[in-house]
Amino acid sequence: MKHLPFILFLIAIFSFSKLSVGQDVIRQQPCEDSYIKHEVDSIKELMSTKGFVVVKEASMEMVSEYEMPIVVPLTAGSWYQFVFIGDIGSRLYEVRMYDYEERQVAYEKKMWGDVDGNVISFDYIPKVSEYHMIKPVQINKKKKKVCGYVMLLKRVA
Repeated sequence: MKHLPFILFLIAIFSFSKLSVGQDVIRQQPCEDSYIKHEVDSIKELMSTKGFVVVKEASMEMVSEYEMPIVVPLTAGSWYQFVFIGDIGSRLYEVRMYDYEERQVAYEKKMWGDVDGNVISFDYIPKVSEYHMIKPVQINKKKKKVCGYVMLLKRVA
């Protein structure tokens, strides 16, 4: 009886660890799209001439009609440029940005027929150093899984 609390504690830990090991983990998968790669290279070259450097970038497999949340730390007073490039076959592209307190601080939307329709780019200068959440989404009626690319650039010059 003396060791009953200790035994119950061990049983609880064993049960919890067994549950957590069995759960599937969702991991972001990269993707390849030669058209997007060409656009990425062009944008990087253009932005470098304007004094921007790439802080973060990633290709990502996205599910049509579902937002892909991205969390990034931003420094107060720094000039950032966010770029999202979607699959050329998608018909709608949107990006929303939220500050740490979940207030929407930026919103951009493009449609398939727009000039540069699959590219959303906007600049942002945060007032406070904090994490921000960026949520790109694209809608593609022909494909369930689509490729997307995000870049966060920061002005250094």
